[in-house]
Amino acid sequence: MARNAMTATADGAEDGESGRVVFAAIASNLAITVTKFVAAVFTGSASMLSEAVHSLVDTGNEALMLVGLKRSKKPPDERHPFGYARELYFWTFVVALVIFAGGAVVSIYEGVEKILHPQQVESPWINFVVLGIAFVMEGISWTIALRAFNASRGEAGMIETVHASKDPTVFIVLFEDSAALIGLLIAAACLSADLVLDQPVWDGIGSVLIGLVLAMTAAFLAYETKSLLIGESARPDLVRGVRALLMEDAAVDRVNEVLTIHLGPQVVIVTVSLDVRDEVSAGQVEQALARIERRVTERFPEIRRVFTEVRAAGLPTDNRTNRNG
Repeated sequence: MARNAMTATADGAEDGESGRVVFAAIASNLAITVTKFVAAVFTGSASMLSEAVHSLVDTGNEALMLVGLKRSKKPPDERHPFGYARELYFWTFVVALVIFAGGAVVSIYEGVEKILHPQQVESPWINFVVLGIAFVMEGISWTIALRAFNASRGEAGMIETVHASKDPTVFIVLFEDSAALIGLLIAAACLSADLVLDQPVWDGIGSVLIGLVLAMTAAFLAYETKSLLIGESARPDLVRGVRALLMEDAAVDRVNEVLTIHLGPQVVIVTVSLDVRDEVSAGQVEQALARIERRVTERFPEIRRVFTEVRAAGLPTDNRTNRNG
């Protein structure tokens, strides 16, 4: 009961932080989306339309992440005995695909159209006002996501932390907002070039560049979330900690393997292979397995199940007894 309470507390804190980041991003992007679409209609700017589509896609993506967060908390059932934690990884992978298909492709297409058929941007000052407002709002969302991201990374580098992270919601929002800020700067620069040089083709070039930024962002996020969806091992310090705990037990002679896999940010399954001492009886083995599972799950609340493969010390590898801890 104590372990369940501890796990629920840890999960709640983790989900609460992720939820706050996602809700902040949704509120920001929804307001920005409406503003950009209005500006795009009044000015006819391809860069602004690309930015509007970008913000619309971001808003939908964050809604998908909320779906993933909610569905990942469904309890285990007969069809899914280990629960639905991996739903979060599925929906974040969908987000990466949507960024590419719904953002990058549309922006590049719109940009190419404007390059081939350039049109003068009307009332350009409206675009600059909207871009300024959007930059401030995106900056607020980006700051919230960055603080949450930094709180989890400690002294590690940004890319290293993304590779090691098992919770994709925070770093996806951070990278989406980063791409949005870069896109805003590109839109402002290209619209300025359009005005200064009196060449409407720059508006289309800006749209294409924004699309390329989105494509690179989508590719990176797809790569990271694919790895989580396939299944990643737990962090090295957890694996070392489990091994050390096992070696402390009087019944254990040697720890052969400690295999782990994340089903969700705070859901880990562990499989261990042990050699037990020759003098340990069958009854003592059962007691040792129960004791090991209790100690491991108390020390590491994210570990939900421990499976053990037990054999007597000195036996060859193929003479093993499989047991669940």
